[in-house]
Amino acid sequence: MIDFKSIEALLHEQQISFEINSPLANYTSFKIGGDGRIVVFPKTITQIQMLLSDCKQFDVPYLILGNGSNVLVSDNGYQGVVLVFNKQFSGIRLLDGDRIEADAGASLMKVCRFACEHSLTGLEFAYGIPATVGGAVYMNAGAYGGEIKDVLFAVEHLSPEGELQQLNADQLNLSYRHSIYTGTKNCIVKAVFQLQKGEQSNIQATMEDILNRRKTKQPLEYPSAGSTFKRPPNAFAAKLIEDCGLKGRTVGGAQVSTKHSGFVINYHHASCQDVLDLIQIVQDEVKRQTGIELECEVKYIADSLR
Repeated sequence: MIDFKSIEALLHEQQISFEINSPLANYTSFKIGGDGRIVVFPKTITQIQMLLSDCKQFDVPYLILGNGSNVLVSDNGYQGVVLVFNKQFSGIRLLDGDRIEADAGASLMKVCRFACEHSLTGLEFAYGIPATVGGAVYMNAGAYGGEIKDVLFAVEHLSPEGELQQLNADQLNLSYRHSIYTGTKNCIVKAVFQLQKGEQSNIQATMEDILNRRKTKQPLEYPSAGSTFKRPPNAFAAKLIEDCGLKGRTVGGAQVSTKHSGFVINYHHASCQDVLDLIQIVQDEVKRQTGIELECEVKYIADSLR
């Protein structure tokens, strides 16, 4: 039996903001997920270190969420501690004229706007990606010909033991939707981006063009986790899905978007199981018709990591 009461008492004592049995649907872009047993909102690195120490002391599983834009949470929720990095841990600072340092909870959109305000180019591709800095680094987010690895300079993280460490970008094993953090319990707390001086009007125009293309082509009017499947070698997931006659396929409240078949959307009060079942149908049918195995890009969060 996990001693949640002792964790709650410590959080009170440490003056760390938290909620009990809070719906995780409120913290994911899919708008799906049961309750998190303890949902915590740290404001500082020191508070995060205390949280990790608390979890270690009481052997409590923990989950790290940013914008929750690439996850699907179980209908049963998560029986552990959920660290939510949001606006309470979202500072953005200019370093050395052409570098930007951002806390893990900072919106990637806001970092892009900050770069534009300071006439710094390089991050335009990321404008519209609904991620926090921590999540974007974790999965090496990318779009429109760019990836985080193209502009990342360094990252600070906390180990599960609470040790603060810094790694340069070339130490992060960054590849397509992958980093050294993938599948680990290390907690990203800061990132530094290396940009270049540019013309503000050109930067702004490129950002607006990319955002307009997103709005035109993607089903942003429905909750989703963005592109559901990774890009297979020498192919495009959306085209494969459409060619296999799966566009518009539904299971319960989940649907393969009729606007962009690379997106599985929460069309009408979908459950987590609806989405999982639809993903399986898509994978099975594409494999049957084409021989290609689609790998899911969305991270499934079970009710506990135990």
